[in-house]
Amino acid sequence: MSRNFLSQETSPYLLQHKDNPVHWRPWGEAALDAARREGKPILLSVGYAACHWCHVMAHESFEDEDVAEVMNRLFVPIKVNREERPDIDAIYMSALHLLGEQGGWPLTMFLTPDGEPFWGGTYFPKTPAYGRPGFIQVLEEVSRLFHQEPDKIEGNRAALVKALNEQSATAYPGEPTPEVLDIVADKFLSLMDPVHGGIRGAPKFPQVPLLTFVWRAHLRSGRADLGEAVLKALDHLCEGGIYDHLGGGFARYSVDERWLAPHFEKMLYDNAQLVRLLTSAWAETRKPLYARRIRETIEWMFREMLVEGAAFAASLDADSEGEEGRFYVWSEAEIDTALGADAAHFKSVYDISTHGNWEEKNILNRLAHADEPFSEDDEKALVPLRETLLALRAKRVRPSFDDKVLADWNGLAIAALAEAGAAFDDPLWIEAAARAFAFVTTRMIDGNRLHHTWREGKLQHRAMADDLANMADAALALAEATSNPSFVAEAESFVAELDAHYRDERNGGYFFTADDAGALITRTRSVADNATPAANGILIGVLTRLALLTGKPDYLVRADELVRAFAGELNRNIFPMGSYLSGLETRLWPIQIVLVGSSEETATLRRTVFELALPSRALAAIEDGAALPEGHPASGKRAVAGKPTAYVCLGQSCMPPITDPADLAAVLRQARAPELSGAPAP
Repeated sequence: MSRNFLSQETSPYLLQHKDNPVHWRPWGEAALDAARREGKPILLSVGYAACHWCHVMAHESFEDEDVAEVMNRLFVPIKVNREERPDIDAIYMSALHLLGEQGGWPLTMFLTPDGEPFWGGTYFPKTPAYGRPGFIQVLEEVSRLFHQEPDKIEGNRAALVKALNEQSATAYPGEPTPEVLDIVADKFLSLMDPVHGGIRGAPKFPQVPLLTFVWRAHLRSGRADLGEAVLKALDHLCEGGIYDHLGGGFARYSVDERWLAPHFEKMLYDNAQLVRLLTSAWAETRKPLYARRIRETIEWMFREMLVEGAAFAASLDADSEGEEGRFYVWSEAEIDTALGADAAHFKSVYDISTHGNWEEKNILNRLAHADEPFSEDDEKALVPLRETLLALRAKRVRPSFDDKVLADWNGLAIAALAEAGAAFDDPLWIEAAARAFAFVTTRMIDGNRLHHTWREGKLQHRAMADDLANMADAALALAEATSNPSFVAEAESFVAELDAHYRDERNGGYFFTADDAGALITRTRSVADNATPAANGILIGVLTRLALLTGKPDYLVRADELVRAFAGELNRNIFPMGSYLSGLETRLWPIQIVLVGSSEETATLRRTVFELALPSRALAAIEDGAALPEGHPASGKRAVAGKPTAYVCLGQSCMPPITDPADLAAVLRQARAPELSGAPAP
């Protein structure tokens, strides 16, 4: 009888390991009890389904009988999916950083039977390599130290646990001034690659929260240098090998500084965030490239990422047939055979050569043309060629598909689809966002509590703060896109759950996990963005907009509490603070827009609002004569001469009523640049 306990799990990543000879257990009290009962340390391995180096370590070590024998004899092995249990990953990744190690996956940590860390690393080769000892040597030495030199283990354990607890309990409050936004924008600008875009150096990640903040700083200040830096990054992302030029969608990151060679996994969260930022950039620039990439990426999401026709799956793997990128790369001969007389032109556009541009293969990219856009006629001529190759590629062995549904990543996707649908006036995108929202709010809530993950009808794990924050943000995006106020009430319910189970009453802000989450040695509390935005950053904007839309001042009090609770972090490390800074901008300079009239009557004014990049807007639509929340600066204002009318309010002051769409656009452009117009911060 197998002693591998993963066969009943729902996570595709855990199920990948269910036939390993390793006696894997899922995280939980049963696993910790087994470690205590057997008096063995825990070997914790954290990874995810689309992780290339996770696959490498699995093939080398976890599928190897000799390595498994040592693991099983000396340790209680626990396998965790970092996407399913980001709370566990956050704790032990922090412990690794405290050891002075660079993070990454697979994360390999050694714990006491009570789950307290004492040492760890990331990828360990089976045999000594890359300056690292072989994995069996590591296992034997760690076990020896645990049993024969417990004082050394205790010293590490005590120091790490103390530091982890201090991280969660220590606050860095402050009172940020509006000037900090410009100061940090300048610092970010100094980090940007003027040639290839994005942050200098390699590897290159999209860093969407950071780029979003710099883009907002451009819109607010009118500074061309800030806007150019973001557009440079987006142009090269859209034309680089990190983008799938046949099937749409962006890979997770590029291993080089040019955006050429990605790790080929595609994650829902990257694509959602990039669609949202590209939508804002398109609204401002009307670049056809951005419109194409938005449409192609959304088409990919609909074609390859939908689960039960509604929610969105987590990721596509980098590997197929045991090779990274095999599904996506081409030889010159394949292109010649497929395209015939058109091959030469296609090869010149997409950087195809005999010797290849990556490991003797070709990654399709248009980086040579990133600063020289094609005409629309040229673009149209390339479409049938790409379709031919896409159909040919479809016959290959596909990468693995991680079809679990994550509430936080779906929140990002819903908000992106709602905003893109409103900007492009595409009701199908808005309807898709609403279907995904309905899936999460009906299938992923049990006992009035949101859960983090769903797969094949089974819910797992109560929500993290990111789930609730992103779903609240998604609800507000849908409220604007649909003019349906019920979505505002949905956002309020998510915030109420946060307040009930996640709020840090002593220091302000929200813990990552609920107060009734089990089997955790600490509750993390952070404002730092990772690959996805941090809840404590997102919530500043969510709470500000809720206050303006509902008239409930407690939301504004809570937003200010969040701003102050983490302001001191700006003196420690600005790099992961993009979402916080964007939220601070929304708190300082929100733009309230009220459209008075029926949905049909105000349609043109609504189009005007959505066609502009207005990241700090709070849009409300009411029938003429309907009441606004008490205290709203536009309260009591009516349509002018029976015409659909817009009111734009900054702070407690509203500008004169507007009935002409061109006038509304001009007023909104002025309102979004408070530093140019002299508008005061509230």
